[in-house]
Amino acid sequence: MSHPPELLSYFWSNDAIRSRSVSDVVLSGTLDVPVPPARLTADWEREISSRLGLEAGDVEPLPLPRARVRWPDYGRCVQVVSDWTRTLGLHDVLASSDVALMACRGARYHHDGARYGGAAFCNLFLSEDKGLDVHFPVAGRRIPLVRGTALLFDTGQPHAVIRRGSSGFDEADFAPEQDCTQVFLTWELPIENADVARALRIAFDIDPSTASQLDEEQLRRNGAVADVCPDSGAYR
Repeated sequence: MSHPPELLSYFWSNDAIRSRSVSDVVLSGTLDVPVPPARLTADWEREISSRLGLEAGDVEPLPLPRARVRWPDYGRCVQVVSDWTRTLGLHDVLASSDVALMACRGARYHHDGARYGGAAFCNLFLSEDKGLDVHFPVAGRRIPLVRGTALLFDTGQPHAVIRRGSSGFDEADFAPEQDCTQVFLTWELPIENADVARALRIAFDIDPSTASQLDEEQLRRNGAVADVCPDSGAYR
């Protein structure tokens, strides 16, 4: 097993909490996706500046139904990601998974295991290269964000979007005058899907006794709720 054994996810499975390992596998690729049309990116920029008011480290949703009206290549983007996940052995899981459109202005180090423990994230970045990387400190992976960057990873895996060449998250790298927003599609893939679990090497029911006593999802490290430093990604 490649996961750190002291890190466990407890997640809702139907109406019960189930335990599982947290994978340090990060699958990535650079896919050939078309440039979003100018009127669509202009719409995103207006939305980000006027309604979202993104500040350094913020990650917020954009309206996907509205975007699809102005996005003739949306279906092609989805198809390209679907083809990529098939090469990873994931078959048709993408087609039946929830998808959202997101924008970020960098992202502080965090994990999503307290809300999305039952999922893996599959992300497709749509913006051009703005000198940013997504960093997975535990896995020791740093992946440049360019148009077409695709990622598949465990929601319990700490990660951040930081300036290329920096050693951590620094608000000063995302000053208001900097063009550093990234727009991306994200799918929630069910972690219990056999193909997803195999690709990420997830082991289930590691700690059923603790799971049976919990009434909320959580990520635990050495038995305590796991928390990461937002600037460095180190466990606190």
